Amino acid sequence: MKSYIVGVGMTKFEKPESRDWQYWDMAKEAGTEALADAGIGYELVEQVPVGYCFQASTAGQRAAYELGLSGVPVYNVNNNCATGSTALMMARQFVEGGSSDCVLALGFEKMKKGALGGGADGGDFKTSPVARHYGIMAAGHGFEMSPPTAQIFGNAAREHMERYGTTAAQLAAVGAKNHRHSANNPNAQFQDVYTVDEVLAAKPIHAPLTKLQCSPTSDGAAAAVVVSERFVVRHGLHDRAVEIVAQAMTTDTEASFSSGSCIDVVGKPMTAAAAHQVFSASGTSIEDVDVIELHDCFSINELLTYEALGMCADGAAGKLVESGATTYGGRWVVNPSGGLISKGHPLGATGLAQAAELVWQLRGEAAARQVPGARTGLAHNIGLGGAAVVTLLRR
Repeated sequence: MKSYIVGVGMTKFEKPESRDWQYWDMAKEAGTEALADAGIGYELVEQVPVGYCFQASTAGQRAAYELGLSGVPVYNVNNNCATGSTALMMARQFVEGGSSDCVLALGFEKMKKGALGGGADGGDFKTSPVARHYGIMAAGHGFEMSPPTAQIFGNAAREHMERYGTTAAQLAAVGAKNHRHSANNPNAQFQDVYTVDEVLAAKPIHAPLTKLQCSPTSDGAAAAVVVSERFVVRHGLHDRAVEIVAQAMTTDTEASFSSGSCIDVVGKPMTAAAAHQVFSASGTSIEDVDVIELHDCFSINELLTYEALGMCADGAAGKLVESGATTYGGRWVVNPSGGLISKGHPLGATGLAQAAELVWQLRGEAAARQVPGARTGLAHNIGLGGAAVVTLLRR
């Protein structure tokens, strides 16, 4: 059975504590917009997977109740930075498995100011779900007094530079590109444009990464209405429908840890495996894709993802972004929304916001950031700990 996204919505992503709202307010805003986009009421929704990381248990119910009190199942989903796409995957599985014709995937996050920690409880990395990941990093690079997530990705960047000759300017080009793209996105946390030199000159976070190459903490929500083909026909939603052609989730395997490399620890093997599954299942390749929303939590992760998706050979990602192949006028447009670096990164909402952007792009509704002729889109959402979700959408 096929599945389709027929409605999407999202709030503006905001700096934490800059707006007077609660997580249920943002969830109501995004969910209401998604239902309105689909032209249906909440009474038609049969199940609701809700993603978030930092709120209490059953916060999904508290959020969904703002949309209606219909008694339908609500599932609370937490998969680190891949939480939003995990909720979307659950919605797709409910529909394609035949248990529901209409499912609302909802994701939100209300975060604190400042950098994310490393997933440790009270600073004790022995009890952290990512202790093995940081242990690999510490064995190869030691542990410095910089934010843990920036540190592990920054060390992956160092390895890439040493192994392939990738330059600091090529890493900064990712930040400059995504900040430039977000200037046309009213939902983005930032709309400022920077040159490569300005990105390089920004506050150092963990060399070679500067502040303008790191995704910020954010508040916000996003949602998607996922339905069956018969629901599309019954409700006359052909003009709204974007097909979920294929989707895959992978988690860490031995390859994530055996090399001792931060490039592998932060998820490149997971991404490559998920992409392979998606392209094999759909009979497509990266050459069939027009527009991509990928998980640029740090600039290096965008470069690693280029390679994992097959956009270029290993080690060639720096030259790819430098060539202009991943912006308007190039082979692909990557992160037209501004990506996590400039659009923002409220963990539970990120994967669903990627889906929303692609739906708008494939419908031709992305206004000033529209990718001309976009028909096929790919989303990539990854969480340290770990999970990688790759989704192929087609109009």
